[in-house]
Amino acid sequence: MSKGATAAKDPINIVHQSAILEETIKKEQRHQKLYTTYSVNPFRKMYTLTGKPNSTHDSADGEEDDNFLKIIHRAHQEPVKKYTFPQTEAQEIGWMSKPLIPQDREDRRLHFPRQNSEITKYMDAAWRMKEQQENLQ
Repeated sequence: MSKGATAAKDPINIVHQSAILEETIKKEQRHQKLYTTYSVNPFRKMYTLTGKPNSTHDSADGEEDDNFLKIIHRAHQEPVKKYTFPQTEAQEIGWMSKPLIPQDREDRRLHFPRQNSEITKYMDAAWRMKEQQENLQ
């Protein structure tokens, strides 16, 4: 067939379209799972509402849902405490926050403490005296 013949297509067959739709629906139902475990979204900000003024079933010491509290506390943890490895590429930066080389102040190869010579000690004292004199005026 040539390109001109594609313009004169066969008309749409309703039976075939219905069979395709039926097969699609069956496939969706086969893989569909009914979700019945509902809870509060832990990533949303919580707004607590007070009970009605004259209701007797709302008490000040209401019972706490331990599962809900566990979910909320887990949602507010740092990613390092929640997961064993980074979940995104951006989390890889800074994931291992423990230094590779432990800090040893006695190791002279890595630790260079500030050292003052006689000149720097003299200049520190001179600057302090100059600042004190300016503050007194």
